[in-house]
Amino acid sequence: MKKILSLVLVLIFCIAMVGCGSGNQNQEQVKKDENTIVIGLDDSFPPMGYRNENNEIVGFDIDLAKACAEKMGVEVVFQPIAWDSKELELNSGKIDLIWNGFSISEERLASMDFTKPYLNNNMVIVVGKDSKIINKGMLEGASVGVQDGSTALDCAEKDEISKKFNSLNTYDNNVMAFNDLEIGRLDAVVVDEVVARFYIANNSDKGFNILKENFGSEEYAVAAKKGNTELIEKLQVALDELYSDGSAENIAKKWFGESFTF
Repeated sequence: MKKILSLVLVLIFCIAMVGCGSGNQNQEQVKKDENTIVIGLDDSFPPMGYRNENNEIVGFDIDLAKACAEKMGVEVVFQPIAWDSKELELNSGKIDLIWNGFSISEERLASMDFTKPYLNNNMVIVVGKDSKIINKGMLEGASVGVQDGSTALDCAEKDEISKKFNSLNTYDNNVMAFNDLEIGRLDAVVVDEVVARFYIANNSDKGFNILKENFGSEEYAVAAKKGNTELIEKLQVALDELYSDGSAENIAKKWFGESFTF
């Protein structure tokens, strides 16, 4: 299974491009149904939302969204989008929600409406197996990779150490950054902890390490277009029910293991 997942993660970027192309063709038909909610996501963001070996979109957020949709009595469609165009997709009405390990930030709060946070996350530093980097200060002069349009990029740029990087390189997805870390084009990758731990667990042969120091903590939430409070309120009721009846915890254990705590 680990070998299969490793192959899937390497191929995710190519598959994601196919998904993006095909999804846009069906979007107009989906939006005509008032009982359908279209969720925009980056389908190369394991374990929150990604494509498995059968090209199916799976993940923690996918299962949680499906469970919410069932409680709300609606259908849900997952629409792959270009992550750096997520707000444009939301404001244009092509998608109803952004739900894919989406971090709350002051800038995003000003332009979108959010549910309450449903998961905590850290922005961690991942280095290669032979790296001599053991703390954040040793990133001085390093080539660092991060996903474009992510809060990982925001956190890295806000830290004073980023001014001492040799370079800060952006990627369409985290898998591409990990690939460059493996072959030595990067010295480190800044990424969501949930993503890093999932990738490392399924690619143990690469010998990646997560440093103790990080670029700060954040919270995941679901976003809707500014002013769409009705949808957010209905979704929040469903989320609250899933957390109170233990369903959310069971989904979390499936993806993060028995030791996971919210």
